[in-house]
Amino acid sequence: MVYLMHVSAAMSVAAAPPPGLPRLVEELAGGQALGSLAFSEPGSRSHFWAPVSRAKQNGAGIQLSARKSWVTSAGNADVYVTSTLTPDADTIDVFAVPSGNPGVEVAGRWHGLGMRGNASSPMTFDTEVPEGHRLGAAGSGFELMLQTVMPWFNLGNAAVSMGLAGAAVDAAVRHTGAAQLEHLDQSLSALPTIRAQLAKMSIQLAAMRAYLDQAADRIAEPAEDTVLHVLGIKAAANDAALSITDAAMRVCGGAAFSEHLQIDRYFRDARAGHVMAPTADVLYDFYGKAITGQPLF
Repeated sequence: MVYLMHVSAAMSVAAAPPPGLPRLVEELAGGQALGSLAFSEPGSRSHFWAPVSRAKQNGAGIQLSARKSWVTSAGNADVYVTSTLTPDADTIDVFAVPSGNPGVEVAGRWHGLGMRGNASSPMTFDTEVPEGHRLGAAGSGFELMLQTVMPWFNLGNAAVSMGLAGAAVDAAVRHTGAAQLEHLDQSLSALPTIRAQLAKMSIQLAAMRAYLDQAADRIAEPAEDTVLHVLGIKAAANDAALSITDAAMRVCGGAAFSEHLQIDRYFRDARAGHVMAPTADVLYDFYGKAITGQPLF
């Protein structure tokens, strides 16, 4: 849903869209089509705002030639929002690229720790798009990425982190309440050390959910501190998910390493958000710059 929101929001600022694009916008907004981002590149890695690929003017259209990494729903999305340097300057353009365009290809499958459910894979774009597929004015891609995309992306990413953390807390409470120490005739949750860990997890989760709600309010109705909420919510939620899922693994012991509790999955997947661009460490740096009056870039 987050991708649909910022894809359709960005498309809405395109001037004189070509035939077919308005219908795609309607389908995205209505949930009949799936959009995704193709920003990060191997050459600039998690600095998603700094593409190294460059578009070329090709008659009436634009020729894109870019290698993109970590494209969520790669091969499944109906449209990809793709960034590239402009043909004649070091400014950035953002284009809506339909998945059916020739030269839009998934460049491999991801096999590794976590992220198995979102089809994150590298992609290549060697394709031509009409000028009207540019989102916003020429050279305005940097502002679009930071002002339109990043707030919703950070909020959605934080919500996923909180979902994983909440599931881990619930699973840990259920398991420690049901698992028995037969020689003591009591459950694991009867141990003070276990209860203390469960309490810390639950309190941290409640605090982060409150922060998430506040950040959502600030993005929906911008205020003076909206930028701080945009920068802080993803980083803080990512770290909370790391801490909470780690604690869930500890309190559930060896049982957490099996698959029946699914805590191993929450633990694994929580690690993905922290390194997903913009990474938590970068956001903390930006937040520090913001509160000390320094420019972010």
